[in-house]
Amino acid sequence: MRGPQPNSTADQNQRFGPKFQRLTDVLQRDPGGLALRADPSALAPERLLVFEVKGSIAAFARAINNVPGLELIDEEELPGDEDKAPVAYLLVPDLQALRQIESLWRTWVAGRVLPQGFTPWRDVFACLRDLRVWGPADRVQRLDADVLADEIEGRADDEFVPLEIELVFRASPDAGAISEAAVAEAIRQSGGRPLSRARLDDIAYHAILAELPAAAIRMVVERAPGSLAGVEPIMHIRPQSVVTGIDTNDLLPAAPAPAMGPVIADPILALLDGVPVAGHPLLQPHLSLEDHFGLEPGAVVAQRYHGSAMASLIVHGDRNKPEQPLPRRVHCIPVLGDNDRFPADRLIVDLIYQAVIRMRAGNEPSAPHVIIINISLGNLRRPFYGQLSPWARLLDRLAYRFGILFLVSAGNITTQFPVAAFANRVAFEDANADQRARGVINAVAAVVADRRLLSPSETINGLTIGARNLDWVPNAERALARVNVNPYSELDIANPSSALGPGFAGSVKPDILMPGAREHLRVVASAESITVAPAGASRGAGLKVAAPPRPGFENAEGFTNGTSAATALASRTAHRIHDALEAAYGQEFLQLTNTQRAVLIKALLVHPARWPNGAAGLVKELLGPFGQGQAPRQKDNIRRFLGYGVFDSDDAVACAADRATFWCVGSLGRERSVDVLVPIPAAIGGQARAHSLSATLAWFTPVVPGRKSYRAVRMKILDPAEIAGLGVSADAWQPDGNQTNRGTLFTRVWSGAQAAVVGDGMSLRLKIQREPDPAGAIDELVPFGLAVTLEMPGELRIYDQVRNRVQPRPAQRAAP
Repeated sequence: MRGPQPNSTADQNQRFGPKFQRLTDVLQRDPGGLALRADPSALAPERLLVFEVKGSIAAFARAINNVPGLELIDEEELPGDEDKAPVAYLLVPDLQALRQIESLWRTWVAGRVLPQGFTPWRDVFACLRDLRVWGPADRVQRLDADVLADEIEGRADDEFVPLEIELVFRASPDAGAISEAAVAEAIRQSGGRPLSRARLDDIAYHAILAELPAAAIRMVVERAPGSLAGVEPIMHIRPQSVVTGIDTNDLLPAAPAPAMGPVIADPILALLDGVPVAGHPLLQPHLSLEDHFGLEPGAVVAQRYHGSAMASLIVHGDRNKPEQPLPRRVHCIPVLGDNDRFPADRLIVDLIYQAVIRMRAGNEPSAPHVIIINISLGNLRRPFYGQLSPWARLLDRLAYRFGILFLVSAGNITTQFPVAAFANRVAFEDANADQRARGVINAVAAVVADRRLLSPSETINGLTIGARNLDWVPNAERALARVNVNPYSELDIANPSSALGPGFAGSVKPDILMPGAREHLRVVASAESITVAPAGASRGAGLKVAAPPRPGFENAEGFTNGTSAATALASRTAHRIHDALEAAYGQEFLQLTNTQRAVLIKALLVHPARWPNGAAGLVKELLGPFGQGQAPRQKDNIRRFLGYGVFDSDDAVACAADRATFWCVGSLGRERSVDVLVPIPAAIGGQARAHSLSATLAWFTPVVPGRKSYRAVRMKILDPAEIAGLGVSADAWQPDGNQTNRGTLFTRVWSGAQAAVVGDGMSLRLKIQREPDPAGAIDELVPFGLAVTLEMPGELRIYDQVRNRVQPRPAQRAAP
């Protein structure tokens, strides 16, 4: 592929020469740069400069190290291979560094050779599309300005409104302290007051939660240079984070809790959520509650919906489908306060960080064996538009540091949307199942830009869970939901409110869909077409959960739905996978490190997921695009709705005679690979019957906050050379290899119905390869987990033949 065509020196000098010439002139007559500092639009010391270029700036990122003190800030990851216009944010620390940049420009414009080590600046100057100073319009982005404008509408000028202020992260703590003091003073000058602050070096995060009078916020919305929007150490000004809430509807008296044995006190799963009704008979024996932030006393018991529902789903699953509770306690740390809202005086990023540190670090960690954490929370005010949120960066860093699998809800988009296919409610109700599904999928696709993932579900080390159109409501009670309309009565797909992918750098998101109830739609307007909105959960369309008490219902159950509920069911499934491995392997499994067990569960949780043919085919048919060579873009649309797919949780943890699943864990050093030998059972040989081989690789990558190479380590499974001899080829109904190679999961399925050629004692060699690190070399060994399944439906000798060749033993470990 050809790189970007550089512009001529003359053209670039015409476009950007005046900026550099003014810099040259001022520095000649004003060596201290005072005039530059007084001009908010000038290239000046301690000012963030925005370089927009054509092509890669990876070489530029390395070259800036030759200018003492220069700092790259929050460099954007490219959202896809087709985007060749990256952006770098460069902080110039002092006048000397600014002089050096100006000197490099003059040297390049004059046609002279740049000094050794500075050659990449030649390409930056030649491919420069824009060079400007980070300003008020950058600090207050349009979406945030709109939310803030709504927040202050109708409020008195002196009424306080909270803000989250992210500072330009400075690597030097001293420089950071100076910046924070300057911003705190600017807050006070605006009539406001700081409430809390956080600086987390691991994720390059520095922020202040403050409240300002509405009059001052109005100036911020207008991006007035004299407001906080003009304060140079500030990177972003955003409204305070707001969690997506839930209710538990249609209350009824709680059915008796199932009989159970003793509950193991040592938890492996934690729930960071609202305050649960810990004394509820369905929850009391199963929870260990750590009120680290003192939120329980202020949380009205009757409003403890979110934490109670999530705890219930994790422990029991959907109570419409009786299951055994988990054998271990679930560790709960509330991070939502009264009315299931984030505390008004704390930054949510800091709360999550402190909660995890309390559990896993220090001399007396409160839950040292937790390796699965449920985050059924999302910031309604932070949809994912390509740039990682600090919350997602935090989860990625904690996952790698402590070996924790974070399961995160994709988010619920409950805003109404038009459905052009139906003129009125009657037409919508009277349509057959296929017509309704087609109309709603087209309607959701038309507003897909407004239905993006909610922070922190763009996490790359964690798994993101979407809501599947599935529940276990008894048929006798389904009629209770008929006041609204089921858009997908015969389709297995993401619910209309489930936020859609893709994720960071075009990765597959959501990762999987889990049951989120059969979500119905209510018609809210009708003109030439209808407008619909997702209906709330109900007895006829919901997952049954423990609920806060109401008058007449001291111990209550209710119904919930959505991606939060789906994530809780995914966490329950992850725990059940751990339980199954512990039962099969005992201490051999438990003695693996936290990270090894976490990445293995991550692989096994996604491994059985498949695209439902009906839903995938319909999305392809409706959304295309059509024509030769469009398969990758068609799969982009399918994975946006389905991720890697859906599966049955019971089937995922059960043994079956016609399949065999292998697993191993290991670690890979830089640019190393390992071969994993998979025994092939003789039973699949010589039979022209449907069969498949699937492999899923998962790992936690170290992360480099603020860099294009944020995902610092990449791995993949190479296509086995002998795969054709097994009578299979790459399955058409899965993301293609390029799409699945953008996160921290790599999964492939090979299927076919041709007779396999299987020799006595044959094994398949799978090569796991760590790709070259995309930027600076990472010398650490990076753990991975691998799951491989051989399956021939109906051939009942598969499992036994494999078991005879591979007796349970300690997991394979790959050499560095």
